[in-house]
Amino acid sequence: MLVAFFLLFAWPQSAAAHDSLIDSDPAADSTVDTLPAELTLTFSAALIGGEGATEVVVLDAEGNNVAEGEPELDGAIVIQPLSPAAAAGQYHVIWKVVSSDGHPTSDDFGFTVSTSTAGDTTPSTESPAAPLESSATPTAAPTVAEDPNMTSGFSVSAPLLIGAAVILLIVAFIVFTLVRSRRRSNPHAGSDDPAER
Repeated sequence: MLVAFFLLFAWPQSAAAHDSLIDSDPAADSTVDTLPAELTLTFSAALIGGEGATEVVVLDAEGNNVAEGEPELDGAIVIQPLSPAAAAGQYHVIWKVVSSDGHPTSDDFGFTVSTSTAGDTTPSTESPAAPLESSATPTAAPTVAEDPNMTSGFSVSAPLLIGAAVILLIVAFIVFTLVRSRRRSNPHAGSDDPAER
């Protein structure tokens, strides 16, 4: 009778001692707008922690694990951080914990994300703006640098023109002096004719 009593009452109680998942956020088979920052699993009793005791994997439609870092165990609650950038579609959660009776237990469920957040963190739209501004700055610089070159060209040519004018004046003065001296010598040569007459 003692053996029968043990089999009828003690054995089912030990089998029923395995903790089970009673709630989750996101909930199983639910649809959420965007992937939350963390996945929360609530069990029927406090779990046993330890290295490798609690494991959570969250796979997207392409099989990528969006779970980031190690899950946190707080009594009967498991918190798993998730990636902030995630695509829309079906997600598959696989969890493994150690029940309060010391036995490991595991299960899985799924949920759906309707809006993608993978394109939210895109610094590519801002980074091209900086090169465009930097490229516009060098184009403005040559125009400013060309003006001094032009003005310096005019300043160099002005003395050359003045020097050329002075040389021309000197040459003209020399020619004028030579012509005048010749004209003065011609009257002396022609004065002999009246004397001879």
